[in-house]
Amino acid sequence: MKWDQTSDALSPGEGGTRSQCAALCWRMHRGRVEVLLITSRETGRWVIPKGWPMAGKSAAQSAMQEAWEEAGVRGKGRDQPVGTFGYFKIMADKSAQPCVVTVYPLRVKELAARYPERKQRRRRWHDAEDAAKLVAEPELRALFLRLAEEPALLKPSEAAAAIVAVAAR
Repeated sequence: MKWDQTSDALSPGEGGTRSQCAALCWRMHRGRVEVLLITSRETGRWVIPKGWPMAGKSAAQSAMQEAWEEAGVRGKGRDQPVGTFGYFKIMADKSAQPCVVTVYPLRVKELAARYPERKQRRRRWHDAEDAAKLVAEPELRALFLRLAEEPALLKPSEAAAAIVAVAAR
């Protein structure tokens, strides 16, 4: 995989692409979708909780675990993803590993004051449209903008339509 600057996305190439899973932590506030963004540990940029798949857990369960560890979130998750995005993860050896992240919605029921990475990250609620302006990944930005227009995509009954609609854009 390599970064295609003409389309601002990952495109096939040499090397293996790694898969990650992420939690799109959300709530409804005054009739609008708000998403919870957290800062990355290394650069401090705004991201959503994500990580590698975990042994013995589904991708959605792994995403929920990441949401707990990185953001202190407990809530109601869903097994159907709402989209994907690509990015390059900078590894310990300074190499860039292409990753495709599958995003699972997680409706936030509780934000804990004490959680594993509380001293390493900040977290903040943003309306989906504003969150789109803060993230670096174009496909994640597009997903947030879509959710701002169509919050029903987060509802379980809309799962199949959401996957197809987001993937088609």
